[in-house]
Amino acid sequence: MSFEKEWAELRASAAQRTAMQINHVPAEGGGGASGDLVVNRDDLGAIGNDAYDLRVKVSREGDHARPATFDAAIALTNGNFASGSVLLKVHDRWNTHLKTLLDSLAHISNHGDGQEQGRQRLRARREQGGASRLLGHPRFQRA
Repeated sequence: MSFEKEWAELRASAAQRTAMQINHVPAEGGGGASGDLVVNRDDLGAIGNDAYDLRVKVSREGDHARPATFDAAIALTNGNFASGSVLLKVHDRWNTHLKTLLDSLAHISNHGDGQEQGRQRLRARREQGGASRLLGHPRFQRA
């Protein structure tokens, strides 16, 4: 088989596989009334719920050593130990990565089960008072 013939067959095969690929909205206005894409799947909702629950747990468990680490870094620095400044850098980097992880989990949660459902669940938890200290704290809010 010649290269040209094989190439033509591969192109035709690829064209059949991607015939339903959508990469734009038709000019005649098809595709729905809004520009947002919405997926309604139960498995994505379950992932969103898991991400939300994990965010609450990580925000509680991931921050419990922060005050002691900070105090140790200050004590070491005041005692003229070089490790004090290094421990302070570890403390700061941990806080940065923790915030990034919490933001990512919130993003997954909001897109996994719908933004409005996520906001309603957050409001309900805040009203119950159980997570208000964790989720309402300025440290875990976007700037």
